[in-house]
Amino acid sequence: MRNESLEVNGVRQVFHVAGRGPYCVVHSGGPGLGWAYLRSPELEERFTMVYLEPVGTGGSGRLPAEDYRLATYARFLGAVVDHLGTEPVYVLGHSFGGFVAQTYTLEHRDRVAGLILYSTSPYAGQEFWEAGMAGLDAHPQRHPDVPEAAAVPGLFRAALAAVTDGDDVLSRAFAAAVPVYFADFWARREEFANFRTALRMYAVPAGAGDPAPFDVRDRLGELTMPTVVIAGRHDFLAGPVWAQQLADGIPGARPVILESSGHFGHLEQPGAFAEAAARIID
Repeated sequence: MRNESLEVNGVRQVFHVAGRGPYCVVHSGGPGLGWAYLRSPELEERFTMVYLEPVGTGGSGRLPAEDYRLATYARFLGAVVDHLGTEPVYVLGHSFGGFVAQTYTLEHRDRVAGLILYSTSPYAGQEFWEAGMAGLDAHPQRHPDVPEAAAVPGLFRAALAAVTDGDDVLSRAFAAAVPVYFADFWARREEFANFRTALRMYAVPAGAGDPAPFDVRDRLGELTMPTVVIAGRHDFLAGPVWAQQLADGIPGARPVILESSGHFGHLEQPGAFAEAAARIID
């Protein structure tokens, strides 16, 4: 893997390049979540993966809190796409990164060879969050034999409140709540222990928010490039319902449901995830 950077209006944008094949530019979730959780060695066998460190995280530059907006993230993503050359590239967006990918692509369709929309949605308004919180509160019932599961909804809400407490506190709070993002974290807790401890969240972008709720449902028909939509069957936040909205709205989109995954299918079912994503170049 090689590490590179460029400047966007004087602000540093770091990215990491690994793999072989056509370029696939990757935007991670959050906002405020460090990029490394999303690395996929399996996809590096199919694509030259270009993993962005979103502005406000890691080694990338920092902005005033009011500047962490979808349009800003899309602009930084676009700067990396342009840096890679004149040929269109593939774009993969996970969770919030899927909002960024859609925002960028709708304004720069000629620069995107294809989209991989992963554990994301075309909409993030009140209905989206209410459904997500209902899924969160159902977590203990899904794991009645696991005493720790009962604490997860409270830990998740504590993580939402920790955005004012700094990067270290937020990172620990998010890690404590992370089991809700998996189909069955408890059965595989040793396997995912290192992932959990390595998670890094950055408080300022995580707490910034965008004043306008994300909603591109009425524009999905403009996304005419090849598109794969991937979701985990047990994703409490951006699961099959939202994936189906994307697939129904994007012409020719190919939906894939990972039956044994939650929000992190690239970890829970890495082979199936890579096969699904690679359909975009089949």
